[in-house]
Amino acid sequence: MGLASTQSVITPEEMDRGTQRLMFDAAFATVVGTLNSGVVLVAYALMLGASSTVIGVLAAVPFLTQLLQAPAVVLLEKLRSRRLVAIVCLFVARLALPLMAVLGFLENRRLALVLLVIAETVHCAFNAVAGCSWNSWIRDLVPEDRMGSFFARRTLWATILGIAGTAGAAAALHFSGPTGGGSPLVFAILYGTGFVFSLISTWHLARVPEPSMPEPVPGRQLRNLFAQPFRDKDFVKLMRFFASWQFAVNLAAPFFTVFMMRQLGFSAGFVLLMSIVSQAANVMVVRIWGQLSDRFTNKTVLTFAAPAFIACIALMALAGEIGPPGWTMSYLIVLHVLMGLTSAGVALASTAIGLKLAPKGSASAYVATNALVTALAAGLAPLLGGLFATFFERRELRLYMDW
Repeated sequence: MGLASTQSVITPEEMDRGTQRLMFDAAFATVVGTLNSGVVLVAYALMLGASSTVIGVLAAVPFLTQLLQAPAVVLLEKLRSRRLVAIVCLFVARLALPLMAVLGFLENRRLALVLLVIAETVHCAFNAVAGCSWNSWIRDLVPEDRMGSFFARRTLWATILGIAGTAGAAAALHFSGPTGGGSPLVFAILYGTGFVFSLISTWHLARVPEPSMPEPVPGRQLRNLFAQPFRDKDFVKLMRFFASWQFAVNLAAPFFTVFMMRQLGFSAGFVLLMSIVSQAANVMVVRIWGQLSDRFTNKTVLTFAAPAFIACIALMALAGEIGPPGWTMSYLIVLHVLMGLTSAGVALASTAIGLKLAPKGSASAYVATNALVTALAAGLAPLLGGLFATFFERRELRLYMDW
C-alpha cells in the first residue's frame, strides 16, 4: 500500500484496523508533545539564556504557522492524496527534534537559541500542513455514527498519556540539578525520546487507509470560501470575540513559566506539575459544563467562565506577594485548578457557538476562517508580550514620600 494510493471502498475490517492505528498514533504523538513543547520548550530556552522576547517568539510560532493551512488546502486539491501530504510533512517536521536535542551542548548560546527558533518554526510549520491533511482525511474515513465515540476514545488516550508524559518530564527536570531548570543531557534525552516516539506515531499513521477525495466542485475558489464568513455579521462578531480573547490570554499566559521559574524560584518540574493539575481539573468538569450549556445556553456558560478565567490570569500577578514558599505553592495550585475549571467552560461553549453560527454546507469554511483569524491574534500577542516584558525588565518605578 503506497502512501499516495487511495481506496474508493474501505471494508469494515480495514476501518477497524485503521481506527486502532489512529489510537496508537494519538498515544505516541501526545507523548511527543508533552516531552518537546510547552513548558519543556520554554525551560530549554531559559537554560540557553533566552530573553522574554525570544520566549514570546517561541510562543507565537505555533499559532502563526497555522496560517499555512490556507495554502495547504490548495496543495491538497492539486495532489489529492491527504495521507501522502500528512506523512511527508510529519516526517520532515519531526526531523527537527534530533537537531533540537543537541543544541544544549553548543558553547555559543546565541547560535543555539537561533537554531532552536528555526527548528521550532520548521517543526510547527510542517505540522500545520499535516494537520490540515489529517483533518480532511479522518473526516472522510470515520463514519458519522462512530465519530463521537472515536474522538472520545482518542481524547481519553491523549489525556491519560499526556498527563503521564508530563509527569515523566516533570520528574526528569526536577531532579536534573540544584535549580531544577534542566541540563543539556536531560533535554537531549527528552527530545531524543520524543523523536523515537514520533517515528512510531508516523509509522502507525502511514498504515491507516485513505478514502478517495470527493471530486472538486467546479468553479469553486479558495478566496471566495474564506470571504464568505466575513459577509455574515453575526459570525464576524464571534470572530472578533475569539480574536480578542486569544490575544488577551496569550499576551500573558506564555510567560507564566518564566515568571514561576525566574521570579518565584520554582523548578521546571513544578511548573509542569501545575499543568497536570490544570489538565486534571479541566477533564473533571468538562461534562458538567456540557450539561449546564444544554440546560441554559452556551452564551450563559461563556458569560461566567470567560471573566473567571481572565480573573485567574490577573491573580497570577499576586503570587509573588503571598509570603513563604509553602503558601505561594498552595496559592498557585488553587489558581491552576480554577484555570482548568474555567478554561473547560470557555472551550466548550465557544466551540459550540461557533459551530451553531456556521451554516450547514459551509461549516468547514467558517471554522477554518475563524481558526486563521484567531491564530493570527494569538500569534501576535506573545510577540508583543515578549517585547513589553523585555522593556520593563530593565526598568523600575520608585515612589518616595516624605512627611
